[in-house]
Amino acid sequence: MSNSFEANRKTEAYARALIEAGRSEGRANADLVQWQHSRKFSLEVLETLSAMLEAGDLDLIDGVARKYKEILDSEDETVSITVTTAVPMDDELRNKVRSKVEGDIQRPVYLVERIEPDILGGIILEVRGKRFDASVRAQLADIRKTLASTYVGSEA
Repeated sequence: MSNSFEANRKTEAYARALIEAGRSEGRANADLVQWQHSRKFSLEVLETLSAMLEAGDLDLIDGVARKYKEILDSEDETVSITVTTAVPMDDELRNKVRSKVEGDIQRPVYLVERIEPDILGGIILEVRGKRFDASVRAQLADIRKTLASTYVGSEA
């Protein structure tokens, strides 16, 4: 029973330390969201972050992410493609997207699917740092830009 008591004591101490740190920076709720996602991290990611923290290298996180992707893209035959849609894709659309992109880049692809209802419809593909936006939102923005740059009116 003392192990349970000790675990509860440690749990509360960690939680309070996290809350105090977050409150001092005005981000306690943001820290909670991050903490809830942290259980998805692999042990390797946590160990790497810990080593970076100890070395004072947390400012390199963005660079490490870019280099990680660059190395994967150059060494791994499979290419990660981010596909954003307004609603979840069904298997038929998923297979069409995969087939089209694999045909275009001549490599197997891994689809990372994102749902963003605010694109209204259509699809956004992100392939090797390039973005192809065929969303309804982008099409409406293009129409709005065209209309704004065209003088509508005549002297008829």
